[in-house]
Amino acid sequence: MIVYLLLVITLLFALLSIFFAWRFTWQGGTQNLHTLALSLSSAMFIYQYGTWVFISVYVKYIFGICFIILLLYPFKAKRHKAGSIKVALSLFLALIFFVLDVLYFTGTTGKPYGVAPLALPFKTGNYFVFQGGEELPTNVFHYKLRGAVYAMDIVKLNSMGNRAKHIFSTSLQDYEIYNDTLYSPCDGRVVKTETRNPDNIPPSRKRGPSNTNYILLQAGTFNVFMAHLRPGCVFVHEGDTVHTGQPIACCGNSGFSLEPHLHIQAHALTAKGVPWYKGKPLMILFNDKFYRLFEVIRTK
Repeated sequence: MIVYLLLVITLLFALLSIFFAWRFTWQGGTQNLHTLALSLSSAMFIYQYGTWVFISVYVKYIFGICFIILLLYPFKAKRHKAGSIKVALSLFLALIFFVLDVLYFTGTTGKPYGVAPLALPFKTGNYFVFQGGEELPTNVFHYKLRGAVYAMDIVKLNSMGNRAKHIFSTSLQDYEIYNDTLYSPCDGRVVKTETRNPDNIPPSRKRGPSNTNYILLQAGTFNVFMAHLRPGCVFVHEGDTVHTGQPIACCGNSGFSLEPHLHIQAHALTAKGVPWYKGKPLMILFNDKFYRLFEVIRTK
């Protein structure tokens, strides 16, 4: 099961970072700088990319505090000088982690074509960017998916910082976002909707991406697509005019979805006869803020 695999990888990387921090000593002079570089870069990598949400987003803060304390702890034995091969390998791995750390903030898309200024489509609670970012490497699951390089998958957090009652559950009701009300993120016109597809029972995704319930809105110069909605819980119809903050649907688990979440993406308008997803992908701003992979979104 991919959920458990990702969680195990996260915990293993965290333990390795802790180990590197324990190995580093300030008493070793410059001969230990390779250990410092590896410990810092690997810790930052797993802090940013780790799937902490499978247990609690607060665990990564605990990890960060423990790492800093151990790294700065002065009473560690002086290490012997490492061999050149070990130093070279450590620096090589540190460089890889460092590049990934930088790409977390910059992505690989360069300057975006444009932005879609939206309101947050939820009213209360804390939410979490399950997938998102600026193309590779932070948005790998949306890469080449209908040009969705800025698409976002959003889940909701409970009071413990989890997105569900368990690490993984086959019960849809265990997921905090399931049946959560979705509000229109903009003023616009409903272009198309679908509401007849059944929810998947995790971890099944056999229905595929073409069998999702969704709403497609046209808002001025761009389209907004929201998917994986609950069957029978889309409140608007094709041709309707909607306003920001208006209830339009409930979140579900239809289509190509491992677990309940909201998928949202925005594209510039296309010429007549050209599919909406062929338009230039737009960076989504919620209340003028761009959210990256594994960031918490707090409603006001």
